[in-house]
Amino acid sequence: MSNDRLVLKNKLKVARAEKSINQLGYAETAFLNLKNKLSKSDYTIETKSGILSMKVDTDGMVFMEQNVPTYSNTLTSDSFNKCLDTNSIDSKLPIQIVSTGLRDILLPVNSRKALQELQPDFKVMAALSKEQNVVGVHAFSLEDSESEITAICRNFAPLYDIDEESATGTSNCALACYLFKYAEKKSQYVFEQGYNLNSPSRIVVNLTTHDDVIDGVFVGGYGYLVENKSVSV
Repeated sequence: MSNDRLVLKNKLKVARAEKSINQLGYAETAFLNLKNKLSKSDYTIETKSGILSMKVDTDGMVFMEQNVPTYSNTLTSDSFNKCLDTNSIDSKLPIQIVSTGLRDILLPVNSRKALQELQPDFKVMAALSKEQNVVGVHAFSLEDSESEITAICRNFAPLYDIDEESATGTSNCALACYLFKYAEKKSQYVFEQGYNLNSPSRIVVNLTTHDDVIDGVFVGGYGYLVENKSVSV
């Protein structure tokens, strides 16, 4: 049996509380980091979204391919009136639903301090997420252009019983595609997330393009073993 088929035999079910998610970029990336004793650099992995391509760089960073972006409807800041302080929203960029596998509302915030101080009403945000048929809200604040970090992020998914998540690969893939369209066209974007949870993470998104059209999206990062647990399913 080939190594890539061996990985394929490990089927993933990614779940948040009582609701199942088709795919979560960082869950699959962490999974393959644990399988990284295998010798190949190219793998496939099976999720509810289908069979996904994954690669391991020479330095051990794992990248997973995502779907090309789908840009959906935009929202006004009034949509968040009962949810959070709308004075923190950056009016220079749109509030838009974008997906590279999972739909999220991308919410630009005007400063890192304002992002850190966000205190969403999660009940209202869950209702908004249900109304817009999204997983949640991915709020971000752009860093200075001289920084190696593109943006600091916070991800909220109360509809799926996760008030805040420290690392979300699919959301940051959507954000990279959004920034490619509205801010700066680059081949790599680097995001940091999880500071408010005292669990910081760094997410790398690589884009391949032609004629300013995105034709490949890859999310990557390093993983390490925190602990072993057994879960009954």
